[in-house]
Amino acid sequence: VLETAGRMLEEGARILDVGGASSRPGSVEVPTDEERRRVLPAIEALHHRYPEALISVDTWRAAVAAEAVQAGAGLVNDISAGRMDADMLPCVAALKVPYILMHMQGTPRTMQHAPVYQNVVAEVVHYLSGRVLAARNAGIADVVVDPGFGFGKTTGHNYALLRGLPALKQLGVPVLAGLSRKRMINEVLGTTPEEALNGTTVLNTMALLNGAGILRVHDVRQAVQALELLRAYRSLQG
Repeated sequence: VLETAGRMLEEGARILDVGGASSRPGSVEVPTDEERRRVLPAIEALHHRYPEALISVDTWRAAVAAEAVQAGAGLVNDISAGRMDADMLPCVAALKVPYILMHMQGTPRTMQHAPVYQNVVAEVVHYLSGRVLAARNAGIADVVVDPGFGFGKTTGHNYALLRGLPALKQLGVPVLAGLSRKRMINEVLGTTPEEALNGTTVLNTMALLNGAGILRVHDVRQAVQALELLRAYRSLQG
């Protein structure tokens, strides 16, 4: 973990996201004690080795979030947007750390069982608007939204959402996009996750052009290069 984190920071990562429970489609819930065992020592070690790094804990459990912040995390990333643990929003407010809330239809175990939307962009924006309001009402000052690519969405839904990212600007908060090596790339290109780096870079660039401010990635160097090229493109005067 320390070696990987060090390489990511060297390549330009701004946030290290640490999670102890898989949220892939069909994944089974991990017991709380096992999640603690996986994330807390890692966060403590990262905070000790890289005290300047911003560490995010990827969890939907308030108890794990609280202990992770005590161990050195400075941000909570919750795939459930506070829906799976009623204590999460007041907990994050008390911790006084930024909060990432994500859209997901169903749970990781069920979310890819025939997801249906009338208008995926409108429904995701409506949902996230309600969760941002709930977070604000709980007392959370800094909120980031994640439309949840691949979380209860078909490939068609995912591309409609990518094209519709500008609609999230109306929420008035930063937007995170997590597209790295996901099925929406592999279904189109016929690639495996291991072969999906080029496709990931293309979609990351599209997300940045459409208003994403944070990219959640596996391949830091390539994502930073895409961002640098986009900055150069935007800075050119005609």
